Amino acid sequence: MTSLFSQVKQQKDYMTELRRHFHKYPEPGYEEFKTAERIEEELLAMGIPYKRVGETGVLGIIKGNAASGTGKIIVLRADIDALRIQEENDVPYRSQNDGVMHACGHDGHTAALLGAARVLSKKRDSFSGEARLVFQQAEETSGGAKYFIADGVLEGAGRVFGVHMKPELDAGQIAVIPGPMNAAVNAFRITVKGKSAHIAHPQRGVDALFAACQIVNALQGLVTRRTSPIETVIIGIGKLHAGTASNIIAEEAVMDGTLRTYTAELREELISRITETSGLIAAISGAEREIKWSDDSYPVLVNDKDVCKEAAEIAGIIAGNDAVIHSLPRSLGGDDFAEFLLAVPGVYVNIGCGYTGKPRIALHNSRFDMNEDALVFAAGMYADYTAWYLKL
Repeated sequence: MTSLFSQVKQQKDYMTELRRHFHKYPEPGYEEFKTAERIEEELLAMGIPYKRVGETGVLGIIKGNAASGTGKIIVLRADIDALRIQEENDVPYRSQNDGVMHACGHDGHTAALLGAARVLSKKRDSFSGEARLVFQQAEETSGGAKYFIADGVLEGAGRVFGVHMKPELDAGQIAVIPGPMNAAVNAFRITVKGKSAHIAHPQRGVDALFAACQIVNALQGLVTRRTSPIETVIIGIGKLHAGTASNIIAEEAVMDGTLRTYTAELREELISRITETSGLIAAISGAEREIKWSDDSYPVLVNDKDVCKEAAEIAGIIAGNDAVIHSLPRSLGGDDFAEFLLAVPGVYVNIGCGYTGKPRIALHNSRFDMNEDALVFAAGMYADYTAWYLKL
């Protein structure tokens, strides 16, 4: 195999500038218009054909020109959207968009894939087949992967490959985890409808807020008392809104939550129990309950074991075998890269982006930032795994 890592390292300044640009001008899911334009500018400069997928996703295609070879197709994915978080870092590339921040490393993923593309595009005469570059919108919201899948990006592909920054690991460490790695996610909204009355006369109304609070407590009981303690599961309520004034019984309460599981059986069982339990609790309080399960659910993210062996060998070449991590605690975070893995063998690799000896700032935190040395290892994995698969 021809390693491209030495050439990737020469792109460090290019990737750092790009990452800081994306970090400075973050855009949330389905609003990544300027991000997509910058990606297209970079692909155009590399001579890589591209097109929009949906309004803000970008697909670039590097086709090999070699007369003979494997003719294989690999899909490389980077997510490009930011989170609705107010950044608190005091850095020159601090977010200029109030209330929006790259707090999950997507700016790094995007810059790394562009860095790898810069190297791969110069090797077109050395391979056949193609590398499809997926710059995907809306990973954090409602699953932009579906637009690329519907557009046919996986047709004929033999491998799909992605990376995600991991602040718990030092820059230079690479985690390749076989089997289940991220949870299935099902979002839901529960609306409780009661009857308003003066707070001094509760018997004349039906308190939707009180019923909603009982539902929240009961749903936590489903985890602690209706599932095995060794199961990996969370029912989380992240938002509850009710009432209009301190002296009026709330007529309506609306809560948003997610169910996160690792098996299809437990997923279906808890969907049924959440639906049933919330309805019974509301009825006991004299209220009515509506529940809506989001269509934008994520399946369990499962890395192909054979592909993990391939990727681990590449990681060892890039970072050294001692820096390759083969197991980590399961994450209850979801990622719609799982949708790609349902259709094509592949792997989602964690790239360490922490600073040795310094406190770790978690993803989705207003002070998250990354060790930009991680960009080289992320781009190296994109480039060298592609070079290995396409027999460059």
